[in-house]
Amino acid sequence: MQLSKHHGLGNDFLVVLEEVNGPVTVDADLVRSLCERRRGIGADGLILGSRATVAAAGPDRSAVDVVMTLWNADGSRAEMSGNGIRCLGQALALARDEHQASYLVATDGGLRQLSVRDDAEHRRAMVSVSMGPVGAGPAVPDVVVARLGARRHATAEMGNPHLVVEVDERDELDAVDLVQEGSWLEQQFPSGVNVEFITANGAADTLALRVWERGAGVTQACGTGAVAAAHLAHEWGLVGTEVRVDMPGGWADVVLGGPEPILIGPSQHIATIERPDA
Repeated sequence: MQLSKHHGLGNDFLVVLEEVNGPVTVDADLVRSLCERRRGIGADGLILGSRATVAAAGPDRSAVDVVMTLWNADGSRAEMSGNGIRCLGQALALARDEHQASYLVATDGGLRQLSVRDDAEHRRAMVSVSMGPVGAGPAVPDVVVARLGARRHATAEMGNPHLVVEVDERDELDAVDLVQEGSWLEQQFPSGVNVEFITANGAADTLALRVWERGAGVTQACGTGAVAAAHLAHEWGLVGTEVRVDMPGGWADVVLGGPEPILIGPSQHIATIERPDA
């Protein structure tokens, strides 16, 4: 099996492409063993890029380039990842030796259009992703409302669920215990939830964000979380329609106001790895 490893703002993924390997069987045990950081390769998740079928067609009836299946590091399935899909886009460009390309990707959260600009050596790409419409998220349990108190909060659906919580100051954001708060909040939702703490206390149209990801824990960045946070912050009057989201791993841009938000950010190719069968 040949895998490529990439990161989007420090959120790292292993990518396995069927067009490179032929048919591949992936299960939770394999994902956990590969993503384990001491005994495996190490990653926040694994993405299988499967061959598109004739039935998978876009709204313009053009064929889907690849079907994305995503697992978290703990072996659980996830519907969508904004950082992960950018890594998949760069992996496709690497496999096909393309430096500027557009790809239509079928995900569990719906169809996503990618535009990839990769450098000459396929080391660093900038990828824009049409993220699909932002939907209403799950209901917030009463225990969560009580826990958050006066903090403004709301949920959103990006193909995966998000709880976005506003804090007033950057110092307050930095003081949030993500492991304690994020894990507790995730457990209160029947299907789990990704948790983003944000503040707009800084440059105009800029959010600072810290994230606890369902199935992965504290990560350096979250693409779907950045979009959910920008969308809700815009509804709250904190930012305009072009938002820079600063995360520990770096920044991503979110463009609102169109039929669906656009996420723009980098993908870095770390290595290509051959894994023996045994």
